[in-house]
Amino acid sequence: MNFTYRIYPDATTQQLMMEWLETCRQVYNYALGELKDWIASRKSAIDRCSLSREYIIGADAPFPSYQRQQDALPKVKKENPELAQVHSQVLQTTVRRLHDTWEAFQKRGFGFPRFRKIGQLRSFVFPQFKDNPIVGYHIKLPKIGAVPINMHRPIPEGFVVKQVRVLSRCRNTQWYVVITIASPVPIPDTPVHGRAIGIDLGLERFLTISDRSSVERPKFLKSRHRKLKLLQRRAARKQKRSHNWEKAQVRVAKLHHHIENTRKDFHLRTAHSLCNQAQTIFAEDLNTVGLNQGMLRKDCVDASFGAFLSLLKWVCFKRGVYFQRVNPSGTSQTCPECQATVTKPLSEREHSCPDCGYRTHRDHAAAQMVLLRGLELVSEDNRRMETACAGVLAGGASSSQVPKSRIREKPGKPNCEVWKPTA
Repeated sequence: MNFTYRIYPDATTQQLMMEWLETCRQVYNYALGELKDWIASRKSAIDRCSLSREYIIGADAPFPSYQRQQDALPKVKKENPELAQVHSQVLQTTVRRLHDTWEAFQKRGFGFPRFRKIGQLRSFVFPQFKDNPIVGYHIKLPKIGAVPINMHRPIPEGFVVKQVRVLSRCRNTQWYVVITIASPVPIPDTPVHGRAIGIDLGLERFLTISDRSSVERPKFLKSRHRKLKLLQRRAARKQKRSHNWEKAQVRVAKLHHHIENTRKDFHLRTAHSLCNQAQTIFAEDLNTVGLNQGMLRKDCVDASFGAFLSLLKWVCFKRGVYFQRVNPSGTSQTCPECQATVTKPLSEREHSCPDCGYRTHRDHAAAQMVLLRGLELVSEDNRRMETACAGVLAGGASSSQVPKSRIREKPGKPNCEVWKPTA
């Protein structure tokens, strides 16, 4: 688990950490340059040479792997004494970050590592600690010293600190530490149990639940767009790289940071609210990358569906709630009652099935289909308990087959109380 805390370094410590970030950026770019040169030397045609330039690297030169570049760091430190001011493991994790990106590129097929410009590397990592670095209201960082920290929540008992990432935000005006803690306690997989719900994400409403309830979408960026536009216009009129320009850029960065924190707080509150309502949650496996590049990309980026689904999965894991994503294809074009295909444009917000006559809101029908598909994916062996409404939606036992003594009516809510199936 990761806990994020705000730290308050003094001016001298801030200057030292900014120098470390710049050194890590240079090491990252140097290691990436070696990697790109080795790859480019293998791209030359076998029967001709380049007319402009050619990478002269021997054919027997080994690939600059993480282990080779890490082993070369002590030699580079002797040639560049300023590298010795940075903790050795911080430089090793910087090289490790590059090769993690390279390995991810090989798996995905896109996203080749890029050189980092000044200010684009905003964090460095201390990968291990012999003792607990948090003492009172200070955190002791190697070669940096004790830094005041806002311990707004304590480290849980039984957990130990594994690593600490120092993070710079708002153009080096705010500093945070991301503390990774771990415990040797085994955590079993969460089985399907309790009440199950399906959720449909959208722009008209942030999400609609299969029990007809919904959550409105706050427009985080649009509500502050006027102020953001004003600050950006003021920053653009300043002389570039001047002191007033830097102060204007800080104001813009702080507003973006405030919008991000507001959005994250809303996501966390919504995720906990869903976990309070059900013990099994199914959601659409949306292509958030494609949504962020479409016609409604500005609203999709503002809603940040990908970040919400990741936070929802994490909150469900912490609270023992089963979470699974399902295929979203055709959920709004299928009737949840008779499974008939009901084609309708995006502008049509009501679902009306011509076959069975079922009428409801478009997003509610999609949420019911998400619940249906989620319950179909769950194996019978893993299903400890079912829901009264799930049997109807999933095409299983109808509502007439459910014992009425096990269903409790609630005003304004469907019959979704937990019941154990009979033998």
